[in-house]
Amino acid sequence: MSLAFCGSENNSAAYNVDHGVLNNGCFLDALTVVPHVFLLFITFPILFVGWGSQSSKVHIHHSTWLHFPGHNLRWILTFILLFVLVCEIAEGIVSDGFTQSHNLHLYMPAGLAFMAAITSIVYYHNIETSNFPKLLTALLIYWILAFVTKTIKFAKYTEHGVGLRQLRFCITGLLSLLYGLLLAVEINVILGRRYMCFAHPTEVKPPEDLQDLGVRFLQPFVNLLSKSTYWWMNTFITSAHRRPIDLKIIGRLPIAMRALTNYLHLREAFEAQRKPQGALPHGPKPIWRALRQAFGRPLILSITFRFMADLLGFAGPLCISGIVHHISKENRTIQLLGIYFISSEEFLANAYVLAVLLFSALLLQRTFLQASYYVAIETGINLRGAIQTKIYNKIMRLCTSNMSMGEMTVGQICNLVAIDTNQLTWFFFLCPNLWAMPVQIVVGVILLYYLLGISALIGATVIAVLAPVQYFVATKLSQAQKSTLEYSSERLKKTNELLRGIKLLKLYAWEHIFCQNVEEMRDKELTSLKAFALYTSISIFMNAAIPIAAVLTTFVVHVHLSEDADLSPAVAFASLSLFHILVNPLFLLSSVVRSTVKALVSVQKLSEFFSSEEIGDEQEPKATLPTISTNNSKYQHTLKYKDRDEWKSYGLQEDHEEEAFGLCDEDICIKITSGYFTWTDGPPTLANIDIKIPFGQLTMIVGQVGCGKSSLLLAALGEMQKLSGSNVGKSIPSFNPFSSSDWRGSVAYASQKPWLLNTTLVENITFEMPLIKQRYKTVIEACSLQPDIDILPQGDQTEIGDRGIILSGGQRQRISVARALYQTTNVVFLDDPFSALDIHLSDHLMQEGILKLLREEKRTVVLVTHKLQYLPHADWIIAMKDGTIQTEGTLKDIQNTEPELFEQWKTLMHRQDQEFEKSMSTLERKNLRRTMYSREALKTEDEDEEESVESEDEDNLSQVMRHRTTIPWRSCGTYLSSAGLILLPLLLLSQLFKHSFMVAIDYWLAHWTSHVIAAKIEATGRPRMPKKKNNAVIVYYIPFSFIIKSQLFETTPLGSLLNRFSSDTNTIDQHIPATLECLSRSTLLCVSAMGVISYVTPVFLIALFPLAIICYFIQKYFRVASKDLQQLEDTTQLPLLAHFSETVEGLTTIRAFRYEDRFRKRLLEFTDANNIASLFLTAANRWLEVRMEYIGACIVLIAAVASITNSLYNHLSSGLVGLGLTYALMVSNYLNWMVRNLADMEVQLGSVKRINGLLKTEPESYEGLLTASQVPDGWPQQGEIQIQNLSVRYDSTLKPVLKHVNAHINPGEKIGICGRTGSGKSSFSLAFFRMVDAFEGRIIIDGIDIAKLPLQTLRSRLSIILQDPILFSGTIRFNLDPEMKATDSMLWEALEIAQLKPVVKTLPGGLDAMVTEGGENFSQGQRQLFCLARAFVRKSSILIMDEATASIDMATESILQKVVMTAFADRTVVIIAHRVHTILNADLVIVIKRGLILEYDKPEVLLEREDSVFASFVQADK
Repeated sequence: MSLAFCGSENNSAAYNVDHGVLNNGCFLDALTVVPHVFLLFITFPILFVGWGSQSSKVHIHHSTWLHFPGHNLRWILTFILLFVLVCEIAEGIVSDGFTQSHNLHLYMPAGLAFMAAITSIVYYHNIETSNFPKLLTALLIYWILAFVTKTIKFAKYTEHGVGLRQLRFCITGLLSLLYGLLLAVEINVILGRRYMCFAHPTEVKPPEDLQDLGVRFLQPFVNLLSKSTYWWMNTFITSAHRRPIDLKIIGRLPIAMRALTNYLHLREAFEAQRKPQGALPHGPKPIWRALRQAFGRPLILSITFRFMADLLGFAGPLCISGIVHHISKENRTIQLLGIYFISSEEFLANAYVLAVLLFSALLLQRTFLQASYYVAIETGINLRGAIQTKIYNKIMRLCTSNMSMGEMTVGQICNLVAIDTNQLTWFFFLCPNLWAMPVQIVVGVILLYYLLGISALIGATVIAVLAPVQYFVATKLSQAQKSTLEYSSERLKKTNELLRGIKLLKLYAWEHIFCQNVEEMRDKELTSLKAFALYTSISIFMNAAIPIAAVLTTFVVHVHLSEDADLSPAVAFASLSLFHILVNPLFLLSSVVRSTVKALVSVQKLSEFFSSEEIGDEQEPKATLPTISTNNSKYQHTLKYKDRDEWKSYGLQEDHEEEAFGLCDEDICIKITSGYFTWTDGPPTLANIDIKIPFGQLTMIVGQVGCGKSSLLLAALGEMQKLSGSNVGKSIPSFNPFSSSDWRGSVAYASQKPWLLNTTLVENITFEMPLIKQRYKTVIEACSLQPDIDILPQGDQTEIGDRGIILSGGQRQRISVARALYQTTNVVFLDDPFSALDIHLSDHLMQEGILKLLREEKRTVVLVTHKLQYLPHADWIIAMKDGTIQTEGTLKDIQNTEPELFEQWKTLMHRQDQEFEKSMSTLERKNLRRTMYSREALKTEDEDEEESVESEDEDNLSQVMRHRTTIPWRSCGTYLSSAGLILLPLLLLSQLFKHSFMVAIDYWLAHWTSHVIAAKIEATGRPRMPKKKNNAVIVYYIPFSFIIKSQLFETTPLGSLLNRFSSDTNTIDQHIPATLECLSRSTLLCVSAMGVISYVTPVFLIALFPLAIICYFIQKYFRVASKDLQQLEDTTQLPLLAHFSETVEGLTTIRAFRYEDRFRKRLLEFTDANNIASLFLTAANRWLEVRMEYIGACIVLIAAVASITNSLYNHLSSGLVGLGLTYALMVSNYLNWMVRNLADMEVQLGSVKRINGLLKTEPESYEGLLTASQVPDGWPQQGEIQIQNLSVRYDSTLKPVLKHVNAHINPGEKIGICGRTGSGKSSFSLAFFRMVDAFEGRIIIDGIDIAKLPLQTLRSRLSIILQDPILFSGTIRFNLDPEMKATDSMLWEALEIAQLKPVVKTLPGGLDAMVTEGGENFSQGQRQLFCLARAFVRKSSILIMDEATASIDMATESILQKVVMTAFADRTVVIIAHRVHTILNADLVIVIKRGLILEYDKPEVLLEREDSVFASFVQADK
């Protein structure tokens, strides 16, 4: 058959030009070819030659990325143009099919136009990226020519009476309009950039973000095509295979997405709601309003995209219906202008046309859907950053009392950050569904009505009636989830306490009690998890059953209602697809409603948090202090945090009391006059405070435990609520060149409970200050930290892990003091810095640090201490008693005015008068290298395990990379096998049955409708097999007793242990089952669909092969990148949460230093790092989904074309065509789910691996050679201890801490053990409890070798008081006696011995008064006393006191010493002492040095020996 441009029919009208050339249709078509040929000829040389030579020079990173004016509009118009041109080509081919010869002019010009349109956009893109607008002239000419030629053609059509009925007329008009619009866009570029016709072209720079090469997130900057297909992610995802993704690779966030930018938007939105009086409105409504104002616009865009996607979604069923319906009917054509025209109806009746339309609709729908998801998630992430920043700013202004009184715990604040902000993000992601669902339902019902008439409404009614049932199941589901959450958070709280106090629990043999508590909670949690699983399976069953029920009822009614009912395959399959679409919104309904409720609750919580009390407004410093009436009958909460600049103005207040103390007004740094301060509503904690703190002097505050010394410091810092009085400070010039000239009131503050950051040791000390080597060295020396630094694995660059966990109490305290010394502030507050230090370290710190370093720099020092021997050094002394000032003045003044107090101090010090007056002799101290068994010394098990997995040979990167691409099948096996022998086969069988039934049902429908058997409709009545979600019950459970018995916690940071119990357990309980279910479902669906399509059209298998290969590579690359990004998102979230909890814990310190801004800056860095990881993860997910959806669309196209051809030529039944297409559509839905779930599964199986590793750790052996019944009841009765050649180590891999120790302790003796920090004193006490590995020698107590005893028996018969006081949340009674064995009188007696009876008596509930988490509602000293009482309750004949009186004042301590000597007269007491004078009355003294016994004798004997180490200790303690 010959080819010719105008057709090859002889004497055809095609070549007839009698009425003028322009009236010939073929010539008109030839005319329109001209512009396209012109463009192709002009641009190809420029593109290939010019760009080829220049590309290397032109393409400088992405700093040349610009968008010319009208950029997006041009892309949109080009896309529309391409679509219309495809329609024109199709129309040409279809109308050409009606003639015998081939008329090329019907579709060739359109083909050329298609090529030209693609060329135009490629050409434009290249010009834009190289910023060379002059070359756009070629496009300008092309648009003019194309517009003119199309308009001529259109005009001629109109002239010859071709109207709207003919499709080609409409297409030509559309094209003419599009070319005109593109011409307008081009002219707009000329006007905007002035590159021609203007003298001075405008210079344009690329966006600020792109000039900063650190920004790698390019979504906002790329062109529309790259935006919608995430093309820019390609290199990023493929490179993940070569090297793991880390924060360096993903770079920084674009400015518009940074937390600060979004926070400012949010703040503006809040400010806009300020009432005229200046107050911000409270409650959740203003928060919603602000969120809407700040983040509403992108959300509307997302909703619009979602609408478009949903409407396009209906194209699928309609096209299937059309294709199946199409049986070659006779077509009518008309001939005008010598060429053929067809109408739109005939065009759309062509099955191939419908297949192409279906393909285009699918591509568009998927693109819009992914765009909607992306915009919604991006908005959610931006919102999360803004809210987190707002929460942080609020924390910085919180009242300290909120924290200490338990109104707000660190946990609650972390929940706000971790959970509630994410709930809002999630709500924003699901928000478009709220608007899209009604539209989907309405359109779906209308289409069904169009297909099936009245019976469709009955089907819709079935769905509507079943919706409440579904909603009911969904609410049950959320209730089950809520109770699971409550139980798991309660379990976590208990686990946390248990792990924090694990040492104490093991020493007291109480682990089983706490273990039981946790296990009870876990059982409750499991019960609610099973309920959750049950409701989930019901919900899944409903989702599968509802469309079937609806379809059944509809078909039955349809056939019965109308006699001539045509239930053709076309109608059947279209309605089946429509019902599936209808169920979707209902399925989503439950999760959307749940998410909305959660978001409402979260906003409620946030509004409560935002309206909690603040410490004073940072924005508006008050110019004058409010004058507050001093009658404290009406307490006023007007605590304004004064800007310290104003303190200048208060320096000159006259006060009559000053003369008495000989302090003139000029010398006062801080003065409080008749101050009443409180933490909460109620009586003031500090009453009638009148103090002065002199400039550049050392002021000491002394007093008994709990008399308000620390509160006084905090009151001076402005942390307490002031009821009345004035609190005044004065500014002096700073001594340091680095700090500014005015004293902004930053105070170097070392709190009593040392607060350390999770950074390196050196950063903890310099604390955001520049590192000055000389100064740093001096401070390290003063705090004697050098020996400790030498032992640390990386010296002072060692990371101080989870809450400084790798350090001892003394080391942490010294670092905290070193920080205060290193700072260059004028005022230094030290709150009991000596409590955890032994006597040598205390002396050294006092001499070198406080007396030398701080004195020389003339800094004002306020020191709270229990060490009365330092009083002679004080320039000013403040003595406190029960929240008031007992007296203040110099030591001389106090000697004159308060002789009794002075005498009391003297006797407490066991000193003669003259010695007390004398200044203490400086101490030559040899630095002993201390052995430190830090948690760091042993590598944590988790890391170890991971490293061995990663690869034996660390350098071998390729091996590691290979490891990253394989799926952890072993963990999967472990997980599945734990389900048991019955559940696993059940799971597999139910899945297989379900899918076989589904295919069978659909096949039957196809067969039946093809033969239009209207009878026996009941045949379809086999409902789909409900799939039980068995795997939700495969629940891992970490046996608690297991972990408790292992020595794991000695070496693993607490944080990573808690993670096993929180996030890992949660993943196994809730996420893996869902992922597994989804994975198996989508995989089987895809497999069954492929099977069905291949059965219908075997040709499809040929096309399947290349598609499968593409799929394989996409998923391979994606899985690696996704895994990396998910881990990155998790790892960036941890520092963010840690920063929040650190800030809350160190709030007073941060505010004292006035470092709020620096911490805010760090927060922004952490938030941005977390957000960029989340954004990249979102973009990667969209990248995958877009590609998988496009492959799905290709499958639909191939299946459609193959089955149409098959049915036309091989008479395939139309029912099977419909079946094939319905399944093809399903594949496109489930392909990406399959890959996504595979990637998620891979990440989640990491939890199984980690927990499995934990379960394999070896437990402590609790069995002894003797059984519990063989041990005598009252053992040990006498308390005689023999230690024979004992050597002890913490682990078989470490050096011994005690070497060949021999000692014999008679019944009832009091033994004192002393030595430098780290000499092995504490290890000595732990050896009695078999907490350390005694690999040589033995300890015999009352004739029984303790190695033979069961651990439980041994530990329950001895008592110990530890250095760190540990209290658990619960009642005082539970804290003293968890076993509930003691009577009330025994408990009161113990409290009386511990000097706590008066304190507990005043508490509401007495013994049943509550203790908050960690005992925060008692002072450090009181906690220590409770621990003493706890040991007294257990009346064992051996008591070990491990530095138990470290944070107790001397008066209380001396009472205790007497009590111990009397109450325990008949018992053996081993005292490990910080302060040597506490063991002067002991019967025997043992001096230990580096794990060896150096001296072993009575104290009197040792004191007489000249060279005695003990004597030198005692000398130093004076």
